[in-house]
Amino acid sequence: MNAAALRQRTHDMLDKGMVGSGAADVVHGALIGLVLVNVAAVVLESVPSIAERYRIGFVLLEAVSIAVFTAEYAARLWTAVDHPALRDLSPLRARLRAALSPAMLIDLIAILPFYASFVADIDLRFLLLLRLLRFFKLARYSPGFTSLVDAVWSERRALGASLLIFTGAMIMVAAAMRIAEQDAQPDKFGTIPDALWWAVITLTTVGYGDVYPVTPAGKVIAGFTAILGIAMLALPVGIIATAFAREIQRRDFVISWSMVSNVPLFAGLDAASVADVMRVLKSATYEPGELICRSGERARSMFVVAEGEVEVDLPDGSRRLCAGECFGEAAVLDRSSLHQTVRACAWVKVLTLDADDLQMIVNARPHVGPIIRAAVTIPDAPEASTAAGG
Repeated sequence: MNAAALRQRTHDMLDKGMVGSGAADVVHGALIGLVLVNVAAVVLESVPSIAERYRIGFVLLEAVSIAVFTAEYAARLWTAVDHPALRDLSPLRARLRAALSPAMLIDLIAILPFYASFVADIDLRFLLLLRLLRFFKLARYSPGFTSLVDAVWSERRALGASLLIFTGAMIMVAAAMRIAEQDAQPDKFGTIPDALWWAVITLTTVGYGDVYPVTPAGKVIAGFTAILGIAMLALPVGIIATAFAREIQRRDFVISWSMVSNVPLFAGLDAASVADVMRVLKSATYEPGELICRSGERARSMFVVAEGEVEVDLPDGSRRLCAGECFGEAAVLDRSSLHQTVRACAWVKVLTLDADDLQMIVNARPHVGPIIRAAVTIPDAPEASTAAGG
């Protein structure tokens, strides 16, 4: 294997580019496990008795972790030129662009404290905090976390405006409370900076109880501030929740669009027709061994495998269909019964298209029917699609 092929294979394993690759699954599982063990170790090291008793074990774990994370960081830099978004850049610029990405900066921070301790006298408590940042390496393996970050970034201006409103409200109620309470409690509300502590705690609805008003006017202001705090917290929460839901929906839309448009059955459709199909698609999840459809039943829906694999029982044996392949389409078009029994091999997610919805699309767009029919009946149609469809 030459250097370019080795680099590409390394890139595929680190970024899970090979669908269904056992090696990629093992590498990712090992890295995730090592990150979790490191976070647990940092937490346990804060207990003096445990830190002293297992000192050698903690040192060995740190040495192994640094070696693995350093190798991972170097490998990611080396393989950056094979990343699809960086292939058009020169090797130096591609690696520099990769090194400045948020994920790679977190990877660097995960190992930097260890090497920095050799050249500088760093507070051990600060090193402990930096080691805890290794937890954020898990973001690389979590699409949900990535979607949340994207959602926050997309709404950064709205969140900034919310922070500005919160800051203004905090200063105003602090100033009002100073006027109401400075004579009764000069040590706690004598200045606006003193009153800001109370304002922050009350607006965030925490309410420690260490500082509170004693005058009637102060109590009225405190009640208003507590109610205002609920609204202040609801504003950014609503913004983030809406953006996160929209980001998840967008990601699912992109995945579904790519999947539907690549299904041989719909490959000949124009964008508008594919959009019509996507609007009526429904999703369903089946557990391992669960029956999806049974031979002899009337075909009410066709199915597209979104995630996982299904097993189709055929007269001459059985076969497996994976993501992007479909079954039940021929029986739906013919309004006939299914000739195969299909079960989930593992946890599987499928997209379903009801016969009535498909007929509605065909009626609305007459050119769709012949295209789909041809995809099912032409001799060189993909065997998995036609065989499974009935």
